[in-house]
Amino acid sequence: MNRRDFLMWVGVGGVASSLPIALAACSPKAEKSQSPASPPRADGFQPIGTVAELKQNGQILKKEFATGSLLVVSNPTDSTTVLAVNPTCTHKGCTVEWKADDKSFVCPCHGAKFSAEGKILKEPASKPLATYEAKIQGDSILVKAS
Repeated sequence: MNRRDFLMWVGVGGVASSLPIALAACSPKAEKSQSPASPPRADGFQPIGTVAELKQNGQILKKEFATGSLLVVSNPTDSTTVLAVNPTCTHKGCTVEWKADDKSFVCPCHGAKFSAEGKILKEPASKPLATYEAKIQGDSILVKAS
């Protein structure tokens, strides 16, 4: 086998062996909190999840909400209420993470930091996170997308 044929087969083998990894990386990830979205009720509130789910996971993330992504967390100053924000960082569009110990949302990409109410605590973000009206009714967590 000549050098050109050898390099071609090595290249084909490399591509073929990485194909399963590429397919797995591009497939949608199943998350416990990613149940199908329920339609909005007559009052405009949409069921997002349960109190038990929030307590178990520390947050509820919905990637498909009427206005985009949605992240619901327990209010750190009043555990009987919840807070809902669009978790898309206003700096470069990364998804912020809830840091319960720090009572803030932090962008893993550039370090922007937001209060539990979505206000900017640390730049480079220049706008606050979008917030939504949220409430607990029975065991359900409801969010209004307006």
